[in-house]
Amino acid sequence: MTTALITGATAGIGAAFARRLAAEGHNLVLVARDTKRLQEQATELHDRHAIEAEVLTADLSQDDGIRSVEKRLGDRKNPVDLLVNNAGFGNRGRFLEVSMADELTMLKVHCEAVLRLTSAATESMRERGRGGVVNVASVAAFVPRGTYGASKAWVVQFTQGAARDLTGSGVRLMALCPGFVRTEFHERAGMGTENIPGWMWLDADKLVAAALADLARGKSLSVPDPRYKVLMGVVKLAPRGLLGGVTSKTGRKYGPQ
Repeated sequence: MTTALITGATAGIGAAFARRLAAEGHNLVLVARDTKRLQEQATELHDRHAIEAEVLTADLSQDDGIRSVEKRLGDRKNPVDLLVNNAGFGNRGRFLEVSMADELTMLKVHCEAVLRLTSAATESMRERGRGGVVNVASVAAFVPRGTYGASKAWVVQFTQGAARDLTGSGVRLMALCPGFVRTEFHERAGMGTENIPGWMWLDADKLVAAALADLARGKSLSVPDPRYKVLMGVVKLAPRGLLGGVTSKTGRKYGPQ
């Protein structure tokens, strides 16, 4: 049986990955900050799918938290075959309205943690000649949207570059770029969602199924919904200056994802 490690595993997209992978028979390493929720989730998935679910409490905004996950990913005796870097959050407010401490914490979680955990995972995967990494980004990566969008753009560029460098190694890397997903994301950031059109919402379980299918096909970038594929096509054609103004207004209205 293979093992998948998922960060931000207790809610939203991370929890959907855990459900799907457990149902397919994969053992899990569940990573998040809330030990109680992790233990409840691990018990439920074990009882329902007869898989082993390991709990690892870690705050990826802290060096100690990142190091603990790096250590688990580097365990050659109990190897991780799939890493899902899903942990992340949004800050409410425009540039200069968000504290520098919060901006730096976002970069720590979205960029430094992703870099370090991907490196730790792929080093041992390359030795075995197999493995996969899914780094969860956002469609916000493709539009000018402050620190959040910039951090997710970094995730996309880093992932695709690393995937190219590891071609032929047996290790696959993919950046996953969802749009609006019904999760705890916006509530935690204090962002209202009342005005978001219904057609823009994605189901987390369907999103994960499409993402894993794209990973199996060897894609390095996944925008797993036809609606958002069309929107990203429009984004490529829109003038950069106009796009910046529009996305800045919608970002303040709807939030970063």
